[in-house]
Amino acid sequence: MCDTLCVAAGGGMLFAKSSDRPVGEAQVFEHHPRRAAGGALRTQYLTIPDAGAHALVGSRPTWMWGLEHGVNEHGLAIGNEKIWTVDDPRGLPPALLGMDLVRLALERARDADAAVDVIAALLEEHGQGGSGEADRDEPYFSSFLVADARGGWVVETSGRTWAARPVTSGAAISNRVTLRSDWTRASADVEPGRDFDAWRAPRVPTAIADHRLAVTSAAVERAGTADARALVATLRHHGERPWGRPGAPPDDVSPPPAELGADLSGVTVCMHVRGVQVTAASMVAELPADGRRGRCYVCLGSPCTGVFVPTFPPAVPPSLASPREWARFDGLRARVEERPGALAEVRAVLGPIEAELWDEADDLASRDDPAAERAFAGTVWERVDTGLRRLGA
Repeated sequence: MCDTLCVAAGGGMLFAKSSDRPVGEAQVFEHHPRRAAGGALRTQYLTIPDAGAHALVGSRPTWMWGLEHGVNEHGLAIGNEKIWTVDDPRGLPPALLGMDLVRLALERARDADAAVDVIAALLEEHGQGGSGEADRDEPYFSSFLVADARGGWVVETSGRTWAARPVTSGAAISNRVTLRSDWTRASADVEPGRDFDAWRAPRVPTAIADHRLAVTSAAVERAGTADARALVATLRHHGERPWGRPGAPPDDVSPPPAELGADLSGVTVCMHVRGVQVTAASMVAELPADGRRGRCYVCLGSPCTGVFVPTFPPAVPPSLASPREWARFDGLRARVEERPGALAEVRAVLGPIEAELWDEADDLASRDDPAAERAFAGTVWERVDTGLRRLGA
């Protein structure tokens, strides 16, 4: 389960995603350089012709080729969601995963329109199939939020079937079909005017996603006035309110829910379904419309116990690609789930470090100095490591 949103701001777009995965599954954030076309490309389960790749940064579970979310060198951002439909993915042979499609679209497309073309063509040629989890057979179909500085698309799929709605001021998606008859592009098997909700699995409760969609949709409604700090606070939402905006007082905390609740309200944007699902990684990305390079704010582990580290791709701190560093943050998440009062202790240490890094990144952005940005990437983790050591992580 995941949550993805984008919102128009500052003449461009902000993009955010939290990736919810099985407990204990490490996720890393990496830079991938450009790659020339030619030869064969091994995705998770298929070998396909290699069309080459744009440079990109993205987050992936360590066992997986594809990406949960990422941004390429042209300012295209994509994230995906697991959705339940009337078609059964369990009977399909291994093919492309939703995470494969995220990475392939980032590799092959320069903008959001082209990314929809890439996803549609790959679905038609290869389809979807194969487990999206390492330790059990869990195939599923995906929806996608595709965004660039000018807008984007919500794309929802069921097997090779798909439909897409354009995005202008923003959108939010979660683990359910959201399109109705408002789509403007679709595969040939979707009749004009057809309500795409017809593909939603009727027996799967939409409350799994609805509480979280209410939170992320509220952030989208602040189009024009939103900023990256506000989206971080949204990704830290534990069911009551946004909190933990970088630079906020360290005592601005809201503990995770203790239980799911009969209405599933305990399935929150910052996920803590104990023993089942947790938020494993998050990202907020700036997609400027004026040609400037955008920043990515990258969090390993749970947003509530993590640090959203500012990065200036391709200058990415190497430690973000370390499963060991991810595990340190995951240990803090487990500590807070066992003892919710520990969250205040964690934020008292990590909150000021995060605020300091964001202030420095703001200064660097105003200078447009790639050498200084590379130096920042090379030293930023020293302060994060110091905070983790203070917390015994």
